[in-house]
Amino acid sequence: MIEIGDKIVSMDVFEVLFACDYEQCKGICCVEGDSGAPLEPGEAEMLRKYLPEVEHLLSSRAREVIAQQGVSYIDEEGDEVTSIVGGKDCVFTTYDERGNCLCAYEKMYYEGKIDWIKPISCQLYPIRLTKYKDFTAVNYHKWSVCKCALKRGRKEGMPVYQFLKGPLIRAFGQEWYDQLEEAARLLKEETT
Repeated sequence: MIEIGDKIVSMDVFEVLFACDYEQCKGICCVEGDSGAPLEPGEAEMLRKYLPEVEHLLSSRAREVIAQQGVSYIDEEGDEVTSIVGGKDCVFTTYDERGNCLCAYEKMYYEGKIDWIKPISCQLYPIRLTKYKDFTAVNYHKWSVCKCALKRGRKEGMPVYQFLKGPLIRAFGQEWYDQLEEAARLLKEETT
């Protein structure tokens, strides 16, 4: 573990080689699982704010779930998460003409129609954050649906922290990420 500010970073973040292979997985992380995506304070409000901009992209079942329970709910662990359809699919999934899963918010963001991309937990995946009283744990989350990302990561020599540079900067800032890169450089020197 490496401590950077009030963040404790798992060694897996430096050591695991990972690069999403969307052509292979087709966005399966948005449609598999037993809970919605974890939300930070204020993110449910952003989901509600931009819902009118993305609603036309959502399935009728997703719109029904949102009408009944809202954009989010409290899961078994007491965390606020995005609502899901049929016990697994995020309500905000949409599909392209080839059947690839997309986040409706991300799609509208890249089309320049909204100025918020999506919940930070979605953008940071496979990193998961766990907040404690005095620090935040920054951990790599291993999931079998991401085997193709591990294969691509090995092929490209891409550690998780490099693959997620943009989302990590969004979450913690450029200065923090610069310190993370320095820690990675020092770790590499120690092992060579």
